[in-house]
Amino acid sequence: MRRRSFIAALPIAAAATASLTSATPPQTPTAAKDQPLPKFQAEGEERFTRPDVHAGDRVSGASFASRSAAMGRSGAAGTAHPLATLAAIETLKRGGSAIDAAIAANACLGFLEPTSSGIGGDCYAMIWDPKLSKVVSLAGSGRSPKSLSLETVRVRSKKGVIAPLGAIAVSTPGALDAWWTMHQRYGKLKWAELFEPAIHLCESGSPVPQVIGYYIKRNLAIFARANSGVEETANAMKTYAPGGHAPNEGDVFRNPDLARTYRMIAEGGRDAYYEGPIAETIDAYFKRIGGWLSREDLREQHAEWLDSLVTTYRGVEVYAMAANTQGLATLQLLNIAENFDLRGMGFQSAASLHTQVEAKRLAYEDRARYYADPHFAKIPIEWLNSKAYAAERAKLIRQDAILDPVHPGQAPSHGDTTYFTVADSEGVMISQIQSNFRGMGSGLVADGLGFMFQDRGELFSLQDGHPNIYAPGKRPFQTIIPGFATRNGQPWMSFGVMGGDMQPQGQAQIIINRVDYGLDIQAAGDSPRWHHEGSSQSMGEDAEGLSAKGILRLETGVPEATRRALTELGWPPGPSDGGYGRYECIEHRASGAERVYAAASEMRADGMALAY
Repeated sequence: MRRRSFIAALPIAAAATASLTSATPPQTPTAAKDQPLPKFQAEGEERFTRPDVHAGDRVSGASFASRSAAMGRSGAAGTAHPLATLAAIETLKRGGSAIDAAIAANACLGFLEPTSSGIGGDCYAMIWDPKLSKVVSLAGSGRSPKSLSLETVRVRSKKGVIAPLGAIAVSTPGALDAWWTMHQRYGKLKWAELFEPAIHLCESGSPVPQVIGYYIKRNLAIFARANSGVEETANAMKTYAPGGHAPNEGDVFRNPDLARTYRMIAEGGRDAYYEGPIAETIDAYFKRIGGWLSREDLREQHAEWLDSLVTTYRGVEVYAMAANTQGLATLQLLNIAENFDLRGMGFQSAASLHTQVEAKRLAYEDRARYYADPHFAKIPIEWLNSKAYAAERAKLIRQDAILDPVHPGQAPSHGDTTYFTVADSEGVMISQIQSNFRGMGSGLVADGLGFMFQDRGELFSLQDGHPNIYAPGKRPFQTIIPGFATRNGQPWMSFGVMGGDMQPQGQAQIIINRVDYGLDIQAAGDSPRWHHEGSSQSMGEDAEGLSAKGILRLETGVPEATRRALTELGWPPGPSDGGYGRYECIEHRASGAERVYAAASEMRADGMALAY
């Protein structure tokens, strides 16, 4: 079964991971409506599904919101794990900058949430710099091994797409270098101090939470199965399944190997990883297993500062990562949607969702055709992000029918996780995302280092002439994208929605929920989401056999009348699989002349947002 969806969301490959196993994904109440309703949650059962039961009543705000946003004046943080959020807040209270706190939180997440993050992966960040009064972007994206040729990749790739696991999919990790680069520019605390919380957690241990534990088990089951493509699994099992079994919810987990690696990085900085003892261990490991990542690849890894992409959506400035990411898709989707009166159509109406999904399909056809590493391909970004082009594409959308077929635009001839956000008392806000790509990554853990290498390389295309075709020393198309929005030139929201191809879809839904429907930041995230799968991509991430219309997955909270109308219109329904992303957000507000931060987190996972 080969469903390489970008569907993930929870830990990016978390959902993708589940889809690669034979495990049955969670089903929607619609799919199970004829089944008798359970009277209680049985011991040992991972889910308790009661579609007839809804959340408790609230006296203020959206009726479906899970909680109120956390508010404070001095700082805020939202991450995918409560202990990482606490580490960020404690770092701020010690006098650290938002960037210091983000690095400390990310280091903690490498231990606490290995299903989504770690120093074997890549990292992107968008930072509101109050001194410059602008959003600056940093791309920490690794390149493919220089010794791995296109011919070798093709020989080892089945069905014309790169394998999702093993050394063939490993690209150079860029996260640690990105942390170092940010700290050199914005750090206030000493580098070594940022690793103290993570080292303590690795050594003392932490109970495994519900969702993360769920995906650790499924990742390890994939690595261990016959013909997984992983060259060796002993190191991964030793690291993440000590005692021979994956940790259960509530089991205390430790990672002493990662603690030792963090100590080397704390003492030796970036060079300990990319040129020193860690690089030597990585080089020797890949030689031993017959892989390609080398010390030379590591030595040449450097993050780059970039100008952010930006568009306006009904007066709000929405920013996106440039480089080799899918960030432009968020802007294209919003540019198209802006041509329609979504507010008049109504919140969670069939007309509104239909329009948003069609805008997504149009944007993703361009994503499949044009997005790539700009160092290797000329991308018509200005044209793709223009209002004029969006207006042309919007004319294709009908309210009484589904576009079939849908094609990318024709460019003028000249012409893809864990997310977290932190804000500090000086007004610096960072929107950061970091990922190993598909769940825990490639399945490979170098001897004694305690972290897994990403499998981001599988997102290269193998089609001749495609701008994203594999090449040595090239950055693959990236799904991970942070989000940021301003109003009237002032910071407004630092936010993100994790999960492969769900990220632009989720980011657009957050903006639409806030701008068109007036929801606060917590309700905007708690609102039921849609996730459309299917585009003319060439990286093998979609399920085989999808029709031109793809699959439309709706969360159970979408009104039944809306669900029925979309099905009658012809949208192929898919079961709810948990792949709707995970969200964190900090909103910058003003109370007179005083700054106020509001922080929201994701009800679908283990995260937490705090402010003080």
